[in-house]
Amino acid sequence: MEFAQSLIDACLVADVGGTHARLGWARADGAIDVHDVETCRGAEHASLGAILHDYLRRLHALQPGVRVRSAVVAIAGFLDGDRLVNANLPWEVSVRRTAHDAGLASLQVINDFEAVARAIPGVRRSLLVPLTAQDDPGMQSPALVLGPGTGMGAALCLDAEGREVLLSEAGHAALAAGTATELEVLQRLSRRWPHVDNERVLSGTGLMHLYDALADLRGAVPRWRHVAPLVEAAAQGDDALARETLDVFCGWLGSLVGDLVLTVGARQAYLAGGVTRHIAPFLHQGDFARRYAEKFTGARTPPPLWRIDHGQLGLVGAAMHARTHWPARLARVEPIPEEQA
Repeated sequence: MEFAQSLIDACLVADVGGTHARLGWARADGAIDVHDVETCRGAEHASLGAILHDYLRRLHALQPGVRVRSAVVAIAGFLDGDRLVNANLPWEVSVRRTAHDAGLASLQVINDFEAVARAIPGVRRSLLVPLTAQDDPGMQSPALVLGPGTGMGAALCLDAEGREVLLSEAGHAALAAGTATELEVLQRLSRRWPHVDNERVLSGTGLMHLYDALADLRGAVPRWRHVAPLVEAAAQGDDALARETLDVFCGWLGSLVGDLVLTVGARQAYLAGGVTRHIAPFLHQGDFARRYAEKFTGARTPPPLWRIDHGQLGLVGAAMHARTHWPARLARVEPIPEEQA
């Protein structure tokens, strides 16, 4: 006697950055867990729809009992109607086209740092690495979440459950110099761009802009073209320019975090993002903490500040968003007419 296999209603969740995309799925009920996580390089696919479609094809082959009809994609940028505005992706994104190409009935695109901020309250405190000398009072709001990656993301978690999140465009606010070296770097960058925003320096691509500007300032010839070998050379200790680049980067980042904490009245701050993970030793031993603490004068104590070692915050936040909106409020996507398909 054969029994029909019970189906699991699930939502596809994805965290898409300028370089990599992470994908998984979460159940409609039960604990917020993300299953069958995969990572791929965005540039190796023709579109976001192709990434989602390929993942679902593999998932259905491995897990035929998992039924996925909807998705939440956390991605940098913002929606202008049906189109995503983002300068760091290898392809354009249309919500309708993406849903059509992936074979989804509903698709919601949310900002990647909205997802990260939603996930913060659920992060185990044991995974937090303090960046300043501090006690841990537990999750307190509002909490600032900042992340240098391909670009720079920032958001504010307004409650202890991650239901209310305030997005920001802090990465595109003007970069402020706090030292003579930073001012000279800023002057050089302003020759290339009329508006030098925070992510021109304080991001993965920005780290290379900083390196080139410091090379010009020191009269040196740049040796490195990519972040990974630059960070490795700085860690080896035999490349003075590479080490200065990381030291300046960390000090400048600490200054920015302090400014943003003051601006939004945050009671806590968290650093996430791929760049943060790669440069962790420099954050802990350089000027980062000092420049952060210097923003809080008089008797005011700097709010607690942590680094998060968690590679799936965007996925967890997307799953939390899906749970909050499941099932009726997930935006259904109108099908594309056959002549446009």
